[in-house]
Amino acid sequence: MELKTMPELFWRYLKRLADIRNDIDTDAAAEQIRRGIWFRGPNVWILAFSIIIASVGLNVNSTAVIIGAMLISPLMGPIIGIGLSLGTNDAELLKNAFRNFLVMFVISLLVSTLYFLISPLRLNNATELAARTSPTIYDVFIAFFGGLAGILENCRKEKGTVLAGVAIATAIMPPLCTAGYGLAHLNAHYFFGALYLFLINGVFIVLANYMMVKYLRFRSMEGAGEIGDRRRRAMTALFIAFIVPSLWTAVILIRDNNFERKVAQLVEGNRVVGKAYIYDYTVHSGRHRNVEIRTAGLLDEASKRTLQESAKKLGIKEKQISISDHAFGLTAMEMQGVLDEYSAKVALQIERKDREIFRLQKQIDSLKVWVGELRDTTGKHNPPEE
Repeated sequence: MELKTMPELFWRYLKRLADIRNDIDTDAAAEQIRRGIWFRGPNVWILAFSIIIASVGLNVNSTAVIIGAMLISPLMGPIIGIGLSLGTNDAELLKNAFRNFLVMFVISLLVSTLYFLISPLRLNNATELAARTSPTIYDVFIAFFGGLAGILENCRKEKGTVLAGVAIATAIMPPLCTAGYGLAHLNAHYFFGALYLFLINGVFIVLANYMMVKYLRFRSMEGAGEIGDRRRRAMTALFIAFIVPSLWTAVILIRDNNFERKVAQLVEGNRVVGKAYIYDYTVHSGRHRNVEIRTAGLLDEASKRTLQESAKKLGIKEKQISISDHAFGLTAMEMQGVLDEYSAKVALQIERKDREIFRLQKQIDSLKVWVGELRDTTGKHNPPEE
């Protein structure tokens, strides 16, 4: 019997642990996916209702409502069908899945646009809508790995709740509703940003399904080799076209976050500078990153140089900082707010110092007791003086 080394045994264990071929049924999965691409009858109404629910959730900034809408939406069917058709070279399935995808897209966009046209609610800080207008590479990762989980769930012999999680994670529907908002209010930023996020989700779910269909060796159509090669080249070009802008957006997002973090460190480390106090600041992100710092009090040139040197150590350039001295321009309410914040900060520092003094005093008292006991013990053993 051949003895195996520890790495070989470990690798064999991992292969056995990750093996999925005995737990899947590709023929049953393909049949289920084919049935799920159609948009007729109840599916059309369920889609319309879920779109309205998602639009309401976006309109009132309710994450829970948006998640509920994603759970009941039948949007994933045609997208998974497109991935299956490309992986199996099934031209008829591709045509049907793509046609139903267009039906889904048009119905969703029309219903969401109609809702936002008649909705009287306009929030000043619509964070749920704004969050779906700037896709990044992280959205690509979510869509891709969500698509992998989705196709595996379709292939499992024992179905679970993974598809519900995939529907929530990949978030196909909220971007469509956000695009409807942009169309209703003629806002190009919301419309094109959300539409790009929707297409990213759809394209990379298709890619994930295509790759898993090939890996699991679904039954393919015969005589479609050359057509399949053309489709693969077209898919590669399409994925590159989608992923490059998302990579650039991710780089911008990371740079903006790093700049905001450095500004927060600068302000917290120099809240009181000279005879002035930094009471507020505004960070402007994007191509020309800068921060506007507002101070109260007397900010002389030496204090400005101190602030700029601190910024330089954090990697913030001098041209990225503008300082507004509002020593005489504050309203009574703003000045009271500044004083209250400064007083609270000073009170907190005093409280910390008092705690430190109390701790040191206890140590001194303990040392005095110990020294006294040491003297008493030493005195008992000393011989009496003659």
